[in-house]
Amino acid sequence: MEPGPAGWGRELYERVLDALGTMTGGPLLDVGCGAGELCRLAVDRGLSVRGVDANPEVLAAAAQLVPEAELLTGALPSLPIPDRSAAAVTCVQVLMHVPNPVAALRELARVARPGVPVVVTVWGPVEQCAFGAFGRALAPFLGGPLPGGGGRGGGRGNGRGNGGPRPLSSPGRLEKLAGLAGLPAARVEEVRCPFDYPDERALLAGLYAAEVGRRAVAEAGSRASVRKAVLAGLAEYRTVSGGYRLENTFQVLVAHA
Repeated sequence: MEPGPAGWGRELYERVLDALGTMTGGPLLDVGCGAGELCRLAVDRGLSVRGVDANPEVLAAAAQLVPEAELLTGALPSLPIPDRSAAAVTCVQVLMHVPNPVAALRELARVARPGVPVVVTVWGPVEQCAFGAFGRALAPFLGGPLPGGGGRGGGRGNGRGNGGPRPLSSPGRLEKLAGLAGLPAARVEEVRCPFDYPDERALLAGLYAAEVGRRAVAEAGSRASVRKAVLAGLAEYRTVSGGYRLENTFQVLVAHA
């Protein structure tokens, strides 16, 4: 879970579902389904849905939000899904968190029926993701930036350091990885999703509810230290009304199995 405001992902989820086109002959598989927000929108569009996530707690939340969905525990690159069984595959904001993106993409291709869409999203370029301010503010507690934070690239985060792989958001990078994984002729689109927080309380509530926020508090020893660092780090994004607005770009990879 990212420390974003409630409902931040709706525009991104809608773009992902639009990219699927017309689906027939089976369920949509949402890998890394989290609390089920995309699954809910998909069911509301009349789709059959199956969700997979590694976290039993968020799957329990998804079961409440989308009782129509089949929900399974699992994670990339080894999904509990038969070969060629999905009528489409979505994977939103997961690829940045896996050690081997090619292996993860290859697994998405395995579970998709031939010719069906596979849609994956990652953070856009660092300079287009104000969300990175969270990572810079929390780095003293966590020892490094958050994905998309300017250090969710070739496996962990969207920045390059110590001669590591190029960021996933680098020009042509996602398309190349998809080709290596057996997903040729992929294209990448961009979508802007601002994170809007009405006030300081909302900003911090989202952070404390996220795993990264809980880790930061545990390392810092108190919420007060985390609060001070975050408010200082995000001061430039404060609006005249006292809220916060962080503009972000996401990349949407659209391929076919």
